[in-house]
Amino acid sequence: MDFTITKEQEELKAVVREFADKHVFPRVVEFEANQEIPPEIVKEMARLGLFGVVFPEEYEGLGLDPITAGLVLEELVRGDPECSLAVAFLVHTSWGHIACKYGSEELKEDVIKRAARGDLWIGIATTEPGAGSDLTGISVTAKKEGEGYVLTGEKAYISGVKEAKEKGTWFKDGGGHVTLAYTDKTKGHRGMTLFFIPLTDPGITVRLEKEFGRKGWSFGSFTINEVKVPEFYRIGDEGKGFYIAMEGFDHARAYIALTCAVAGKRALEIAAEYTKQRRAFGQPIAKFQGVQFQLAEHWSRLEAAHALAYKALWALKMEQEGKLNRFEVTKIAASAKLFAVEAAKAALDGAMRWMGAFAYTEENPVALAWKAVKSYDWAEGSLDIMRLIVAREVLGKEYIG
Repeated sequence: MDFTITKEQEELKAVVREFADKHVFPRVVEFEANQEIPPEIVKEMARLGLFGVVFPEEYEGLGLDPITAGLVLEELVRGDPECSLAVAFLVHTSWGHIACKYGSEELKEDVIKRAARGDLWIGIATTEPGAGSDLTGISVTAKKEGEGYVLTGEKAYISGVKEAKEKGTWFKDGGGHVTLAYTDKTKGHRGMTLFFIPLTDPGITVRLEKEFGRKGWSFGSFTINEVKVPEFYRIGDEGKGFYIAMEGFDHARAYIALTCAVAGKRALEIAAEYTKQRRAFGQPIAKFQGVQFQLAEHWSRLEAAHALAYKALWALKMEQEGKLNRFEVTKIAASAKLFAVEAAKAALDGAMRWMGAFAYTEENPVALAWKAVKSYDWAEGSLDIMRLIVAREVLGKEYIG
């Protein structure tokens, strides 16, 4: 494997790092305290083209691959280990790609072009009060009516509901979510269909929740009260929604793996500098082998997680080029998420211990990173689902209940 990046990728990384160092890292604690990312930061990301990284050039995007998108994400996480910007970027990038790949030409003209410009944000809404990892438990329905569909139901624990609902604050046109609904419940998962549903519709009612971490990007639920969407807002064929959603999860899991690995490494860097200043028994605690050995162990695991995350992004790229099959990509992405989340949580826990009482405050970016990484125990599939996926692909489907 060649870890060398191109000159163009280096230049893009440098632009994003300068942006993150100047505008983001100095305000990370503010994101958490105010429970929002300042709109001017989001608008600057749009100006830089960061919301259009993976969208094709013909739809006003940059036309770049998942690996390059990962390089952008890495710099955003370094600047914001609290991971709110990571949520905004990775969700939009993953599910925007899915909407673009499977959406109609009309959807691309209407939605994708605005998303690529950063005028509109794209989220994901599959979870419901009674359905999480078991997607067949969803209750939202979509009924064909005339030249469109009428959707009814409720989605819960969804990122970006405030930013998508409000036009003009963060995004000129607000946003919407890729939403899974039953078009024929008698067929089980084969009766599910994906839609893009704008949260700016008056039939959508948003309720905010108090999230434990990643507070800079909103989190909540929304009810869908007979919202009519045009037929061209359907993503893929009827009955194919479950399968398309599974592909979207692979993209999101690869980016999540990278987010966790980078947030963990960034936190270790911050904590390591702190150990050089914090003294105990007459010397900096960085001189104690107990700290040194823990640091070495955590750093090594995070380096491995970092590499596996990029392998997952490489796998997505290879699949797009027809060089890797879907199930192999799924296995790699699930492995990457599982390993990175566990490695980052352990590293962050260790880093917080080195920092003592200061770590137990909301002004410590390491503590904010710990709260963010913990969310990925569940987001885009629980860790036990990742274990089942990997076991299924290694053993064979006949061994998994």
